[in-house]
Amino acid sequence: MAATPQNTERSTVAGGAKRSRSMPSRVVPPIELPASVDELARAAAAQLGWNGIVLPETTILGRKVCVVAKLRTDVHAERIAMGAGPVADRATVDTWTWPELAGTAPAPAAEIVGVLAVARHWRTAMASAVPFARYGEAAMVLPSPAVLTEDYVGNCLPRARAYGLAVVTADPNAVVDLDLEGRTERVVLAEDPVSRLVNELVYDHLLRTAEAPASLD
Repeated sequence: MAATPQNTERSTVAGGAKRSRSMPSRVVPPIELPASVDELARAAAAQLGWNGIVLPETTILGRKVCVVAKLRTDVHAERIAMGAGPVADRATVDTWTWPELAGTAPAPAAEIVGVLAVARHWRTAMASAVPFARYGEAAMVLPSPAVLTEDYVGNCLPRARAYGLAVVTADPNAVVDLDLEGRTERVVLAEDPVSRLVNELVYDHLLRTAEAPASLD
């Protein structure tokens, strides 16, 4: 005769308790952007008073950003005449700041008004915006629920003020508002190989944009 297993009920109850304890807690849905990145960037640029072409989101220096820029038409015309289009090769651009070659380097053909980082969380946006804040205006664009947290107040705002970043919020209807003004008295770095490369990439982006986005005048 086969042996009857002992403590079947106890094992079942214990196993059931273990399974119930391992049940996942309620999953909170992530905060979503109320509109596309490019739409929010255009609205934020208008809110900030940045006049220029709001270029579609692109990756520069490994960061996803929307750049507000203008084409320096006189410099652009001169570079066309010289056959000097945008240069995306970092090694080449690096040589333009060498004293012995600075006089032969083409002039920057893009005027960068500001750089926007649109993201669902402030940490992502800040990581994208900070490298550009060293050279000029930069801002984060966040969904309004993301700023209604202790984490934002206690951790984001002090850092944003330190870096001179502006913060624009977008409510569920994609209506934007200025939550923090950027610092205008910050020390901006002089032109260097990184800023020259960024300018060349933006110059190229201006020329490659097939259908120019709305210009903010």
